[in-house]
Amino acid sequence: MTRIDDKILPDRLAAATREGKISRRSFINYSLAAGMTMSTATGLWGTTAKAAPKRGGILRIGQHDGSSTDSHDPGTYVGYHTIMLGHTHRSYLTMVNTDQSLGPDVATEWFATPDAKEWTFKLNPNVTFHSGRKMNAGDVLASLNHHRRETSTSGAKALLANVVDIVDNGDHSVTLKMDSPNADLPWMMQDYHLAILPANPDGTADWQSGDGTGPYKLVEHQFGVGSRLVRHEEWHGAGAYFDEVQFIVLNDPNARQTALLSGDVDAVSQLENKTLSLLARNTNVEIDNVPSASAVTVPMHCDRTPFDNVDVRMALKLAINRKEMIEKVTYGAATLGNDFHHSSAMAYFPSDIPQREYDPDQARFFLKKADAEGLSVKLHVSDSVTNGAVDLCVLYAEQAKAAGININVVREPNDGYWSNVWLKKPWCLSSWGPRPTPDLIYTSTYKDDSSWNEARWKNPRFNEILTEAKSQLDDVKRAEMYREMGMIARDDGGTVIPYFPNYVYGRRSNVRHSGELSAAWMLDGGRAAQRWWFDG
Repeated sequence: MTRIDDKILPDRLAAATREGKISRRSFINYSLAAGMTMSTATGLWGTTAKAAPKRGGILRIGQHDGSSTDSHDPGTYVGYHTIMLGHTHRSYLTMVNTDQSLGPDVATEWFATPDAKEWTFKLNPNVTFHSGRKMNAGDVLASLNHHRRETSTSGAKALLANVVDIVDNGDHSVTLKMDSPNADLPWMMQDYHLAILPANPDGTADWQSGDGTGPYKLVEHQFGVGSRLVRHEEWHGAGAYFDEVQFIVLNDPNARQTALLSGDVDAVSQLENKTLSLLARNTNVEIDNVPSASAVTVPMHCDRTPFDNVDVRMALKLAINRKEMIEKVTYGAATLGNDFHHSSAMAYFPSDIPQREYDPDQARFFLKKADAEGLSVKLHVSDSVTNGAVDLCVLYAEQAKAAGININVVREPNDGYWSNVWLKKPWCLSSWGPRPTPDLIYTSTYKDDSSWNEARWKNPRFNEILTEAKSQLDDVKRAEMYREMGMIARDDGGTVIPYFPNYVYGRRSNVRHSGELSAAWMLDGGRAAQRWWFDG
């Protein structure tokens, strides 16, 4: 028989939680006393607490992928530490919301001409730099033109290649004019390189000072070590509940896990999947396991021997057992890759492209065809690239032996990996955060003239379709184009893609979020500092 009190108590507890009158510990204790199970009480807390953000406290985040060679120049952002720092102390025209939709940041609205060759972005008049000055259209022009300079090596230069002019309309809006249609332009504006920077008097962008318009102001920083930021009281957006945020670079996964368990930090990026079952038993820790469109890639320089031979490339693609790798390296927290950088989480996913299977006999055939039997190659890797990075490469080397391929795994230092190894060594492990549309990832890393063409791969037909698809407004035809591009990259390209990993990160149980997490990057799209809070 159910008593009336049994129905009333949960409602009273929920109300007290929303009003900030009860802590998680007290909520759980009262619920257990009322006869609830631990799992029911914990679930009820998660449902009610997410509606009650609270201000205050210092959030300490242990992050991987920080390097002493990092820079405040957003065009050079590449490691996760700089990406999250950028989303914390700087702003963008648009942002990816927790429901994966595109929302406003510095821009309040945007619209295109019928031919999609011009996009106008209206700017929020309340945006203020940490230095105290109001942001204006000139700052947006300087920020975007920073990546368009002829001498620019920015990772976003290729994204803006068809922009021929950016105009200050004089009414707190800017218009981007292009030489061809681009329906994806608003999505491009949330790219982590395209941070809004203050303009210098000469119209160039001031990236050196670290000034920004984000939710937190940078007050102390040392690349490769960490940062301290305080709330920007003039922040134009929602959230920013913490008084202060501290980023601590912990490239070693064991160090991050230890810091989380001991309470030395409140949240960490990139936990090792093999420890998840152990961590799940700790009531002081919460794990977020978020499927994403990020990818682990193994790019070969197609302009270097032996990778300039398409048959060698095919042999290496056939010599990897992706299913075994997902099971043993990610512990199931990933989906199969298929050697074209296009995840099922993206629009226009060509699901009918046949999945490449592990086939060492076929790999031997292609090696013989290339006159490369007994192939021996070096594969460079660092722990900081992705969860289980070294284990992935070692397992790949074991799998390739069945095809007569000798892969020598070279373990590189975490510090400086992205500046000293990636794009420089002829074969290395890489990882990519998700892009919301195929055009964004193909333009960034497969386009022949992109500075981030990590495989140095050039295919005229691929680039021809890429240009055509960018201007194609018919969704059916556009999907057909992306399918053809996927097939070309899969069979001719220089990139092995083992899998698309989930984002797996952790937080102390008193760190709360809405329950809905952006899959754009780890730690809620890199915006945990803006969106999360302490439960008191």
